[in-house]
Amino acid sequence: MTNRTAATRYARALFDVAVAEKTDLAVLEQELAAFSDLVKQHPTLEKVLLNPVVPAPRKREAVTVLAARVGLRPVLAKLLVLLAERDRLVLLPDLLETYRARLLDHQKVVRAEVTTAMPLDADRTKAIEHSLAQATGRTVALTTRVAPEIIGGLVARVGSTVYDGCVTTQLEKMRQRLAIGS
Repeated sequence: MTNRTAATRYARALFDVAVAEKTDLAVLEQELAAFSDLVKQHPTLEKVLLNPVVPAPRKREAVTVLAARVGLRPVLAKLLVLLAERDRLVLLPDLLETYRARLLDHQKVVRAEVTTAMPLDADRTKAIEHSLAQATGRTVALTTRVAPEIIGGLVARVGSTVYDGCVTTQLEKMRQRLAIGS
């Protein structure tokens, strides 16, 4: 089983238990992110918790103390202790990413990224966000990016779907059609 698959299973379990226990899902996400950041920001702590040579009981003890000091929700503290016992704390970044995706899905929010050749003004951004919301039937969390190489038009990524309406792609399609016709 890959780390990503394992992280997805742990994230799903955390989410499902949190829903069953009526835990504030957004606060839980913030606590998980804070713990993950804490580990990343302290190289010594990261070495201890992620090093396979350090015995699991020592990792469990360290995570138990950290969770108590930081004041994590019991459901999250239990999961982190379980990960420490199983020497799976390396899954934290993927677990956080998967939990966030699951939370957005639960809130009926979809992430979208729009790439344009030039920066968009606020009105145009709102119009695109509104159009994507109508197309998906969900609230859209939109980010924009500028990539001059697309010449014009836009490329929208909504979840795993890509809507490519950029001039570069249209020109490439024309070139291919003309090459076939020759």
